[in-house]
Amino acid sequence: MPIETPTTDSFRQDLVDSGVVIRTEELTKVYEMGAEQVHALSGVDVDIRKGEYVAIMGPSGSGKSTLMNLIGCLDSPSAGRYWLAGRLVSDLDDDELAYIRNKEIGFVFQTFNLLPRATALHNVELPLIYNGTPAEERVERAKKALERVDLIPRMNHKPNELSGGQRQRVAIARALVNNPSIVLADEPTGNLDSKTGEEIMNLFENLHHQGNTIILVTHEMDIAQHAHRVIFIRDGKIFSDEKVAKKKAETD
Repeated sequence: MPIETPTTDSFRQDLVDSGVVIRTEELTKVYEMGAEQVHALSGVDVDIRKGEYVAIMGPSGSGKSTLMNLIGCLDSPSAGRYWLAGRLVSDLDDDELAYIRNKEIGFVFQTFNLLPRATALHNVELPLIYNGTPAEERVERAKKALERVDLIPRMNHKPNELSGGQRQRVAIARALVNNPSIVLADEPTGNLDSKTGEEIMNLFENLHHQGNTIILVTHEMDIAQHAHRVIFIRDGKIFSDEKVAKKKAETD
């Protein structure tokens, strides 16, 4: 029988007090493919604390993107439990989940997902438009987000006037504009050359130093090594969960 976990206010407060922003217990996702069942995730237990920089790795079909979709409240588990910032996600209604996706989590995707006819500034404003932020405040906050990714000089340019790296910076600024508690990045360097990819990873490192909790999904070890912890998933289960040894900076 599964172990019952208390869902009292005191338990939720204990999660928050311990710095745990994400906790999954026996998280499971099963897809129905005709008469066949595909177990994308099979009982995943993981804690991620505020301010961590975590990479989720695994081969194609391992379940890493499924786990990210569940963490991002883009999909619902078939079984198991997921707490986000002390709240049991399965207890939340559609409006509360939409609020979390807009305010609590910033998403960065491999394909940028920018509006082609909108300027960088307007693309960054979009989450604020959706949650009803007044126009003057929207512009100010969008500019501050673009400043964090060094793109103020390009804020009035449209995506086709920007390089791939600049488009990804716009996408990162959009993810940051609501000051989310978590930034989820799915293969954020997948469409970039190696030099530009390295620049984007340096940007994530800077964002982490500023206090952001970052969860990065990748299949590339050199990208995962930028994180401080690597969770490796295989066949829908956690195969390993290890801290990344960082080289000490050389001193004169």
